[in-house]
Amino acid sequence: MAVFPQLRLRRLRRTEALRVLVRENRFDVGDLIYPMFVVEGKSIKQEISSMPGIFHYSPDQLPAEVEEVAGLKLPAVLLFGIPQNKDETGSSAYQSDGVVQKAIRAIKSTVPELLVITDVCLCEYTSHGHCGIVSNDVIDNDRTLPLLAKMALSHVEAGADIVAPSDMMDGRVKVIRETLDKKGYEHIPILSYAAKYASAFYEPFREAAESTPQFGDRRSYQMDPPNVREALREVDQDIAEGADIIMVKPALAYLDVIRKVHDTFNCPLAAYNVSGEYAMVKAACQQGWLDERQVVLETLTAIKRAGADIILTYHAKDVAQWL
Repeated sequence: MAVFPQLRLRRLRRTEALRVLVRENRFDVGDLIYPMFVVEGKSIKQEISSMPGIFHYSPDQLPAEVEEVAGLKLPAVLLFGIPQNKDETGSSAYQSDGVVQKAIRAIKSTVPELLVITDVCLCEYTSHGHCGIVSNDVIDNDRTLPLLAKMALSHVEAGADIVAPSDMMDGRVKVIRETLDKKGYEHIPILSYAAKYASAFYEPFREAAESTPQFGDRRSYQMDPPNVREALREVDQDIAEGADIIMVKPALAYLDVIRKVHDTFNCPLAAYNVSGEYAMVKAACQQGWLDERQVVLETLTAIKRAGADIILTYHAKDVAQWL
């Protein structure tokens, strides 16, 4: 085996062309999904204070925005809905004229080729802010499942291309898959938030989605951050129940989990570069402490290097312009 001075590893770093030639990991615009927040009303485009550059949109404001997204060659958006009315069962989540259902139709009538993925969870729609039905201050797993399936079905009937359950109830992928199949939507993929951790990095999202729990927290159903083997059990279960794409969330503090899942399962793998990760970069860059372009590209490359095939990120539009 060659050693110095015959071996000089710096030879292949000398110019950008050489570095590109031997680069081991790459990502491009086609790997990115852009999350968006939709609110009831008209003529609304309001910036979210903790997420600079990210907005609440009313459905009538979506056509111009998604035309820009499609023009940047981003393949997909992920929709979160914030309704006007919330109740104990999140009933506005599965109404045919709900905010997400309206948004899907607005997008599909504007850029039908853009993939529309919908978040399937009750937290934005319930008065208590939890992801499922509450019984005696406990999240009732089994009573929640039919409502999640009803929500997913309503999204697909409105034109959604992919549904993405994020609630972390046991068995929800199975129930959603069975419901869609019975209704003739066996062709619709499920992107499962398979390993979703109870993370402190979600705080800006909770402002954006108006989904802060009114009591307790979500640690009884989202995963405990120290656990890795448990993530593999969650992913295995979701694949067995019919998930087509699996996700690890968050991304940056869980690169080891992404790698472990990638090495264990032969299934498309997504990772969510979440709101807190986005907000930290934005805040530091606004202070002039970091170069935003370089930091974001390095971050997304790290997520890709860890094994993610797909990256959900609020930086997607900026990255598409940079690339």
